[in-house]
Amino acid sequence: MEVGVQMVERWILARLRHHTFFSLAELNQAIRKLLTGLNSRKMEHLEKSCRELFEELDRPALRLLPERPYEYATWKAARVNIDYHVEFEKHFYSVPFTLIHEQVRIHVTERLVEIFHKTQREPVAIHPRNPTPGRYSTQTAHMPTKHQKFGEWNAERLVRWASEIGPQTAQLVQVILSSRQHPEQAFRACLGILRLAGKYAHAQMETACQMASEAQMLNYRSVKAVLETLPPLPAPEATPLPTHENIRGNTYYQ
Repeated sequence: MEVGVQMVERWILARLRHHTFFSLAELNQAIRKLLTGLNSRKMEHLEKSCRELFEELDRPALRLLPERPYEYATWKAARVNIDYHVEFEKHFYSVPFTLIHEQVRIHVTERLVEIFHKTQREPVAIHPRNPTPGRYSTQTAHMPTKHQKFGEWNAERLVRWASEIGPQTAQLVQVILSSRQHPEQAFRACLGILRLAGKYAHAQMETACQMASEAQMLNYRSVKAVLETLPPLPAPEATPLPTHENIRGNTYYQ
């Protein structure tokens, strides 16, 4: 390889170093002429040229190029969410709603996203690849039929859970569900918001949801960011111990 580079430098680059070219086509034409001469030049130790060796050894072994060019692809394992979508590079692709909670394999090329279930050879869903993060690619055929209950979650249940936290939380969840083309596309965001109630008090949730609603910040990240800026609630006052003859008090142990 190094000898080949040296030959090109000596027989082509060196001979063109004082020439001025005004287009790439003009330069390529000059290189092609010198390259033809270099490949036709006999090598003393072999008594044959590179062109002759190519015709004798390489050309008979060549095969036709494949009909389709090679396309790089990657695989990813995923679990179908309650909104019957799977995520790849922060974009969400739909699968048949009957596969909720099922494990699938995502095959991604430059142009397509194919989703396979278990060991099936045929994909259960095919989508054009979409690089836009946070958006949904949803096929109507994958959606549950109208009014059909599927899985363990639906819009009514999410609103009912939000109502247990407070009216502001319920209102925000309703607005988020209504803001999507398909309500199922909002399930992921609503569940994330409702699960924040396990970390924050209901009063804090109500304040954050009200602020998010007024600012039209209709997503999980915004509500979480607001909650992180709220001051902590004061600790409740300790309830004094009742008076009873069996409770000796701390002075008894001194």
